[in-house]
Amino acid sequence: MHWTEMKKDELERQYSPSRWSPRMSADDVIKAHVKALKEGTERARGMAQTLLNVPYGEGDGEKLDVYIPNINSLDVHLVVYIHGGYWQFLSKEESGFMAVPLIDKGVVVVAVGYDIAPKGNMDLMVSQVRRSIVSVVQQYSHISGLYLCGHSAGAHLAAMVLSTDWSQYSITPQIKGAFLVSGIYDLLPILSTYVNEPLKMTEEVAVRNSPSKLVPQLKLSSCSCQIVVAVAENDSPEFRKQSEEFYKTLEASGLNVTMEDVANTDHFSIIEKLVDGEYHLTKLLLKMMGKS
Repeated sequence: MHWTEMKKDELERQYSPSRWSPRMSADDVIKAHVKALKEGTERARGMAQTLLNVPYGEGDGEKLDVYIPNINSLDVHLVVYIHGGYWQFLSKEESGFMAVPLIDKGVVVVAVGYDIAPKGNMDLMVSQVRRSIVSVVQQYSHISGLYLCGHSAGAHLAAMVLSTDWSQYSITPQIKGAFLVSGIYDLLPILSTYVNEPLKMTEEVAVRNSPSKLVPQLKLSSCSCQIVVAVAENDSPEFRKQSEEFYKTLEASGLNVTMEDVANTDHFSIIEKLVDGEYHLTKLLLKMMGKS
């Protein structure tokens, strides 16, 4: 069934990732998710040199956390992580976990903060993550490879970064790779659901911030980027469809894109497992950087 034919309660169920985990109840899976991310981030802070709350703009929420390995090399690979939480939950404070297996490999990890709703609206959040990338490139001029990773709402924001018209900025970042994990690429289905209550998006705002509608710009801006669209085996059918359709559109445009359907994961464990160096997506990211 197409989302336009779904009743509101079915549409809300499809766009409630916590209701699809086979591991535990909806409330418990969210609690466990926050706990896993916090624990991973604490581990990363114990392993790496950190620069916390580095400003990339004027706003209170416009700050980065940087996890730096103990290396003297000028040839640095850097991964920018954009957190999920449906644009209204989580923060950079729980977003350093993926540094755990990357620090040993000499990779810098940057966790981006942005103003979640209701303080921030969709246009602002998209502008913030774009500006954060510009700031990272300006601060780390010796990056040999810049990579993006975003989960859920963060995958949406990462896809919006790939779709940026950089002529409006002082710099054109050369993003070599992007991991879009269990993302939403068409915002129209969520307009009439609870997700939009704090966001207050109109149809016009949803369209201009939907990566699925911006593929020609993405092709112009990110034609040399290696894109991985990853989805969890136990994501909802609608989440899975979003990933599959976005992947097919990118592939049809001739972009360098692969689809990863990650077995034995749900919407939350698919990203939590990036704390593990032996996890499929971690290995894929390291291979992409030539670090495997």
